Amino acid sequence: MKFEEIDKALNAFGKYVIQQSRTNLTKGKPPYGNKNSTGELYRSLDFKISQENANFLIDFIMEDYGDFVDQGVRGATTSTNNRTSPFKFGSGKGKKGGLTQGIEKWIKQKPIKQWKSKKTGRFLSYESMKFLIVRSIYNKGIKPSMFFTKPFYQAFRRLPQDLLKGFKLDIEKAIVLGTKR
Repeated sequence: MKFEEIDKALNAFGKYVIQQSRTNLTKGKPPYGNKNSTGELYRSLDFKISQENANFLIDFIMEDYGDFVDQGVRGATTSTNNRTSPFKFGSGKGKKGGLTQGIEKWIKQKPIKQWKSKKTGRFLSYESMKFLIVRSIYNKGIKPSMFFTKPFYQAFRRLPQDLLKGFKLDIEKAIVLGTKR
């Protein structure tokens, strides 16, 4: 038996979650809004539906760092920005130097004005700015944006009714096709 209506409901679910997640990524102004700095995360958002035996599976795909942007990261010394994240700086589980490389790439892509030293009044080098930004993020953490989690749960609440309607239509089609033969 083909489950075309269930497939349609799952596709609508996946498309809604991806569309809303992309919208959430581009909303607001930095530093806490608009998480679409390079566009890589935005472009990587996708979903795939597969069927194994009698089970439907839906996989959401995004860049690896998408989880950190969505759920945030607890700081190494304080967690004022995020107390509930499963991720934490200084846990030893992440890639060494990943934050530093990411910030360096971000500084090069964005036209950031050089900061001035309060003591000397001279401009800081980009290397010094990178160090200060990385140290602050490492110690304080990253606030969660929930760009993916919120639309997922919002759509997930409606999914059972949509699947039930789809299943009902698929059964009706199967009965009608079965009686026509």
